[in-house]
Amino acid sequence: LTEVLRGDAAVKKLYLIGQDYSFGQHVNRQARAMLVAKRPDIQIVGDELHPLGRIKDFLPYAAKIQASGAQAVLTGNWGNDLTLLVKAVREVGAAVRFYTFYGNALGAPAAIGEAGVGAVLAVAEWHPNVGGAASDAFYTAFRLRFPDPRDDYVHVRMQVMVEMLAAAIERAGSAEPSAVARTLPGLVFDARTLGGLHGGVMRAGDHQFQQPLVVSVMDRAGAPGVRHDVEGSGFGFRTVRRFEAGEVEMAHSCKMPRID
Repeated sequence: LTEVLRGDAAVKKLYLIGQDYSFGQHVNRQARAMLVAKRPDIQIVGDELHPLGRIKDFLPYAAKIQASGAQAVLTGNWGNDLTLLVKAVREVGAAVRFYTFYGNALGAPAAIGEAGVGAVLAVAEWHPNVGGAASDAFYTAFRLRFPDPRDDYVHVRMQVMVEMLAAAIERAGSAEPSAVARTLPGLVFDARTLGGLHGGVMRAGDHQFQQPLVVSVMDRAGAPGVRHDVEGSGFGFRTVRRFEAGEVEMAHSCKMPRID
């Protein structure tokens, strides 16, 4: 998200807001650190946390965002804490873009509605409109099996998780956990069959799966690049930028002990 913000010259002021628990705290802290390095000209005009899942009226927060003059908001919020925030900001008339982790699923697009068009961005490993015959076939097969829009909860990371486990078991010749764990380091998943996102690999140092990521923006279904909507909402996402695994890999300090 901060890489996309690096190239968003229109953003001079940014507001950080998140849920007051470990993830929300980390997003605000890390976003500030990364933006200082990547866009030191961006002024962070707000940095606050709110109770998790307990705020029913985000208008006071929206008023502060509007008064700050921010052109963008970066948030780790999800669920009602995200949808109510976006709608409140739109209600007060603040024209800001939302850089999110969870704006693309779990009811968010339908709840946000028109307020999110061109304004809500999300980062994920895949989305239904990423393009390519393999991705289209994968998503079409899913929707044929689960036609109810309420079941439209599909992410490539879920498919990858199961297929990587199956590959590790096959390589180990056993389902015994320690044997499977020893086969995982360096195991490669060729996700071209799931949307052209290739080169996923299980990092040997800490068993963290490294894969490409895509930042997308919400738009109306049928708009260029938005062939599929999400959860029957009439809104979908189109790609803004794609990053290879090496571009988004983070350093780690894990010293995972191994027992042979």
